[in-house]
Amino acid sequence: MKRYPLLLLVGAFLFPLVATAQTTGTDTLRLTLEDCLFYALDHNYNRQVRMLNEAAAEENIEQARKNRLPNLSATVSETLSDSKDNHGSWNGNYGVSTGATLYQGGNLKETIRLNELRRELTYLQTDQYDNELIIQILQSFLTALGNEELLRYQRFVLEASEEQRRQGRELFAAGEMIESDYLLLEAQYASDRNNLLETEIGLENSLSSLKILLSLDPQEPMRIVYPDTAAIRSMLILPSEDYVLDRSLESLPELRISDFNVEIAESGVRISRSSFFPTVSLSGSVGTGHVNTFSRYGNQLSDRLNEQVGVSVSIPIFNRGQTRSNVTQSRIALQQAELSRMQTELEIRNTVVQEYRDVVTAGNRFLASEIRQEAYFQSFEAYRAMFEVSAITTVELLQQQNNYISALNDYIQSKYGFLLIRSILDVYMGEPLSIL
Repeated sequence: MKRYPLLLLVGAFLFPLVATAQTTGTDTLRLTLEDCLFYALDHNYNRQVRMLNEAAAEENIEQARKNRLPNLSATVSETLSDSKDNHGSWNGNYGVSTGATLYQGGNLKETIRLNELRRELTYLQTDQYDNELIIQILQSFLTALGNEELLRYQRFVLEASEEQRRQGRELFAAGEMIESDYLLLEAQYASDRNNLLETEIGLENSLSSLKILLSLDPQEPMRIVYPDTAAIRSMLILPSEDYVLDRSLESLPELRISDFNVEIAESGVRISRSSFFPTVSLSGSVGTGHVNTFSRYGNQLSDRLNEQVGVSVSIPIFNRGQTRSNVTQSRIALQQAELSRMQTELEIRNTVVQEYRDVVTAGNRFLASEIRQEAYFQSFEAYRAMFEVSAITTVELLQQQNNYISALNDYIQSKYGFLLIRSILDVYMGEPLSIL
């Protein structure tokens, strides 16, 4: 049975209540990151396909088990014939037959085992897709959050630009500002307005990407609810690299998928080898019939009653080397699976270690950008005050404003970039997301 992290399992039961509460009295669906994750587990179309794969794998196991049972079939035939020597002849035959395979070199037992392994593999493939889905939702959700936060700052900057443009227009009309400086203010206002528009489009695009992951109608009104980003400080504290690597190797389904692929290949070797052994089958039948129903119908059925039971042994002698070739091919497939497993572990180790170091770098970048953004904001505010009393030129003000905008963009990108890759590290370790 598919197992979910405890947090997601509990939330899956609570989500319908949460979603109902957040849509009451409004046409807009409001979702937290947690809500998005729970909703996707139930509604994402690609995930539903994987759940159907699990159901199909279960059915394959049931069929493999039933293949060990005897079969049973019945036949009934009635023939009416007419000829010069025999007018109106009516013949009939009735029978019931059964058969069962008693021994097939372990093929039946191993086939059941093979289908059980494939079922477990489908579970792990669903786990793998869940991780990919969570990471995709994180990326779309945090991108949308970053755009929303950037919009708030850009609206503030646009208001400042509009006020500067208004003041510049008054000064230019009064002859106290040259035309080139006034045109610089107009150009800055136009640039700030364009930046705001691009961010709004970026926000809509990230929300559209999120709706696709949730299998929602693209026109469904939706707003995202901010998580507690105050926890970002605690997310800067990382466990050791060795601990993260060990937890990831235990948690990530990719390595366990490789393990199951090796077991499946081993099972394939045993199944191919079973063709070297004899097949022992048991069969039995009961039948009767009649020659003409116009006389002594009942007596004919009893007189012609026959029973048969038999055991057959099929011994393979020579099949042009096909069985030996199948065994060789299956052993090659096993070696390939073992090499693939080693390669997968190597790639996981490299990915996790690189991700860990990227988190460390991103954390330091975030702290530096936070300090830089605050410093440039205070400087921009001071320059605005000086510009209002004509203590600095327009060029100096706009240069400082652009420095602030650049620092602001870097801060927001580094903040949500850190939240994303730090959360991905939680996914790798199988831990509850810190941002929830």
